[in-house]
Amino acid sequence: MPLVYAGTAGEGPITETHERMRKIKPSYTRGEPVKVGWARNQSEAELMQGLLLEEGIPSFLKRSRGFDVPDFLAAGPRDLLVPEAGAEAARELLAGTEGEGEARGPAEGPRPARLAAWILLALIVAITIVGLLYRLTY
Repeated sequence: MPLVYAGTAGEGPITETHERMRKIKPSYTRGEPVKVGWARNQSEAELMQGLLLEEGIPSFLKRSRGFDVPDFLAAGPRDLLVPEAGAEAARELLAGTEGEGEARGPAEGPRPARLAAWILLALIVAITIVGLLYRLTY
């Protein structure tokens, strides 16, 4: 009996999905999904997924929290997840890309719009306090 499945003569060509799955190394498939990076949009995330697949690391994408709206389609940030066994190799491979690591992400760090909103709020509070003090003194 052969050690490898040879298929039948009537079988059609290998599908794209089957070809992709043949690249995955079984040693990287164990464990719970772990976030190893993020991308700004679907196409950037798929590019990162392709890099991982070429090294045999399986991965999948998930929309980042707050962007799970069907109207966005391919827009919006994506989280890149891999099984625990492949997390370290994936982080090493993605080192140097903008979406590397768990500590960085689109929801972390000061955003210009959020910072501007806080400054505007502080300005409104300050003007209100000055107005009240002005009324009390005159």
